[in-house]
Amino acid sequence: MSNGSLLMATDESTATLKEMRDGYAEVVDPKSGVSGGVQDVYGEDTATEDQPVTPWSVSVASGYSLLRDPHHNKGLAFSEKERNSHYLRGLLPPTVISQELQVKKMLHNIRQYQVPLQKYMAMMDLQERNQKLFYKLLIDNVEELLPIVYTPTVGEACQKYGSIYSRPQGVFISLKDKGKVLEVLRNWPEKNIQVIVVTDGERILGLGDLGCHGMGIPVGKLSLYTALGGIRPSACLPVTIDVGTNNEKLLDDEFYIGLRQKRAIGQEYAELLHEFMTAVKQNYGERILIQFEDFANHNAFDLLEKYGTTHLVFNDDIQGTASVVLAGLISAMKFLGGSLADQRFLFLGAGEAGTGIAELIALEISKQTNMPLEETRKKIWLVDSKGLIVSSRLESLQHFKKPWAHEHEPVKELVDAVNAIKPTILIGTSGQGRTFTKEVVEAMASLNEKPIIFSLSNPTSQSECTAEEAYTWSQGRAIFASGSPFDPFEYGDNVFVPGQANNAYIFPGLGLGLIMSGAIRVHDDMLLAAAEALAGQVTQENFDKGLLYPPFKNIRKISAHIAAEVAAKAYELGLATRLPPPKDLVKYAESCMYSPAYRTYR
Repeated sequence: MSNGSLLMATDESTATLKEMRDGYAEVVDPKSGVSGGVQDVYGEDTATEDQPVTPWSVSVASGYSLLRDPHHNKGLAFSEKERNSHYLRGLLPPTVISQELQVKKMLHNIRQYQVPLQKYMAMMDLQERNQKLFYKLLIDNVEELLPIVYTPTVGEACQKYGSIYSRPQGVFISLKDKGKVLEVLRNWPEKNIQVIVVTDGERILGLGDLGCHGMGIPVGKLSLYTALGGIRPSACLPVTIDVGTNNEKLLDDEFYIGLRQKRAIGQEYAELLHEFMTAVKQNYGERILIQFEDFANHNAFDLLEKYGTTHLVFNDDIQGTASVVLAGLISAMKFLGGSLADQRFLFLGAGEAGTGIAELIALEISKQTNMPLEETRKKIWLVDSKGLIVSSRLESLQHFKKPWAHEHEPVKELVDAVNAIKPTILIGTSGQGRTFTKEVVEAMASLNEKPIIFSLSNPTSQSECTAEEAYTWSQGRAIFASGSPFDPFEYGDNVFVPGQANNAYIFPGLGLGLIMSGAIRVHDDMLLAAAEALAGQVTQENFDKGLLYPPFKNIRKISAHIAAEVAAKAYELGLATRLPPPKDLVKYAESCMYSPAYRTYR
């Protein structure tokens, strides 16, 4: 039986099949008009929770195979009836337990580990055994487990990826595959891919060149696309482009899993990336979302510029970070009073994150005030490794730094730049730990009643300052946010809860909005819409606790609101292809979200 005929057989009472004009098959509930996004082979999204579905599409699996299929394995939650129907009798202990009890047991087991990397490995092992239980556990305990499956623990996992690697979690495309990239993509078992996260491993977090070991980043990002944004796991594809590594330690490591050669650059690199981008579109269509992740500055900007007009692409380090930081700043203005246009900004770090954030802030101020972009950029100053970026350095600057070269005397040290520029907002994207020194924070506190200090570099060891340092050195007056999580800090009579400017607030909702609208390009206005939607979810109660971002426990609700605003912008700009637009975009976003609840198998 074909996938299509199975689909009709399992869902003919509740769904009809309509062909989109480009041949995209979509299951639509005739009562609500809601579709599940990518073609729903198993009929899960259109069936009710208690309606049985068939856990395979072509042949009848044996019970032993079913227990080893992470997509459909339920472990001890298989009912007596299912054990009889699917040849599971005797392959499991006799007890039957609920998914809720399984979650409780797994959480108990994970909490026994003292070392975060052991917790990470336990989570990855669960994902390989029982996908729905993994996502149920992560969604229900997102605040506790997010730092395990993503930053900061994922950084250590990438450093040791060769030692802990056991099963394929994505597609590796190396220089050896040149000329065969399309063939390599077709080896991946899932065909209806909606989002790809791709890295070349050259700039993993603040850890530098980790080569092929960078695969931990796309795997982690895509688990968050599912848990936080509701994109179905089968629609997600992690990809690592391996062009070698300049990390001598890895090249000498017997457990290194990548190419043992220096990084390819120039034409050889460009040709492999172009073949990949072409093959992706050929294999998955115009609406495949490609997220660039942890590329080095020179390649990150070039790839975004080159493919931004031909593919649905965005760079999370440049654009995702910018959007989440802008949301925090909009939120701060909402409660402190004043506007972004009244502020003076100073950045430490002028790479892809720093310049990306600066540009989005300038765009938002331009949108709010109707000032030309060239004017709004003058409110923003950047410091790189050579000091303040000023016009006398223009000739020697990389192209992405040139818009930020303003008229000023050269200034070498950050503390001198703070005293010269007198910023109200200090943002760190340097990748260098402890660079916001006591002198720097005290200078910010002497200039401002409520200094806004964002210490964004990841992981925790690379953060420009800790929450404790920011609050202590500013006598409890700083409005602080960081990239990696910090524990609440007690100062005087107050307990401050540091905000975490985590990209996970933005990219899952952004991705869902792009996918559900069938967007074919990413526009800057969508990033502004995402930032404003996130800031709109922050309450006075949150802010009173020191939070510039809403609690992560509500992240799926937050993602639905972001997705709705992004989709609305896609329709407004004429970049959406799923027509007509749904009447209630928030409800539609929620209806599209993957549910990790177990299904009953007939």
